[in-house]
Amino acid sequence: MTAIPATAPLPPAPALTALSVVVPVYNEQAWIRRSLTAILESGDRAGLPLDVVVVDDGSTDSTAAVVQEIAAHDPRVRLVGQANAGRMAARLTGAGAAHHPWMLLLDARVIVDPDALRWLVEQAPDLPEARVWCGHVEVDTRGNLPAAFWDALARVGWRSYLREPRVLSFGGEDFDRYPKGTGCLLIERDYFAQLAESFESLYDVQHLASDDTRLLRTAATERRIWLAPDFRFTYHGKSGWGGFRRQALFRGTTFVDSYLGQSTPLTVALLSATGIGFALVATAMLKPVVGLPAIALAWAAVPVAVGAAGGRRRHVVAAAVMTPPFVALFGAGVLRGYALAARSALRARSARTS
Repeated sequence: MTAIPATAPLPPAPALTALSVVVPVYNEQAWIRRSLTAILESGDRAGLPLDVVVVDDGSTDSTAAVVQEIAAHDPRVRLVGQANAGRMAARLTGAGAAHHPWMLLLDARVIVDPDALRWLVEQAPDLPEARVWCGHVEVDTRGNLPAAFWDALARVGWRSYLREPRVLSFGGEDFDRYPKGTGCLLIERDYFAQLAESFESLYDVQHLASDDTRLLRTAATERRIWLAPDFRFTYHGKSGWGGFRRQALFRGTTFVDSYLGQSTPLTVALLSATGIGFALVATAMLKPVVGLPAIALAWAAVPVAVGAAGGRRRHVVAAAVMTPPFVALFGAGVLRGYALAARSALRARSARTS
């Protein structure tokens, strides 16, 4: 029997003695000053030299002017501009401009805790195997019903961590059980570029593609992803019906790109939910006496699940109020995702046969 060669060990990680922070922004004039102030303060507390690259993705408001004002007084901050190309493209632009081997990807509305970077610097020598970190993100839900709703869904889906936050890592086998995202991601700059280079979307419309789940699944499989409650950030979501509508529709579309064709429980859930949704709508139209109570029962189950997962009163209320429009919008996004994936596959097949 031929011996299977062992997987080559990873080269040692670079020491965390300096950090590049890449912040993609699009029309974030209301948040970018607070975001940068928090980053710089956390770096100061950690004694960590920072290189902060803000990538303006074609903003039409005063975002660039605010960043330029800050950069004029603090040489650690740089502004890079590009025509609007989407968040992933902005992150790649920032990674290409970053100076240091370690890079923190951070969205403008994700505010770093003052001591988060200091905790990371202190822990790094004891965790040399920790090469990819996702931030522990708390959602500011005060007075923001849509934010409370999104947080409620997270508490159900990722309850194994959020009910008992602790230092842990996860791989490809348990990837879907834990919170993750590129809105708050510490990673080696060159490894991120490697992941991005091999990233493939199901869509040929890149601004609707999922820009993190498939990429992070690869990272979790190859290196594992780490979480810790002390590597803490606060997310301030958009409020109002317009923002919720756009986000729910977009998340439905990116969910398809994240999971269709993957061998995961969420792929089964995606396909099953699509079939069940069509069945419920058809039953409600053809046999309202059966279909409407079934829909009402499914609706009522959501806030019950949120409460059972440890959600607060605001989460339960948000789940009760926002579930019906979410289901409609997210479902429309899923259908759009199926259509985009099918169109891309047909175009690829046509190109191969022509």
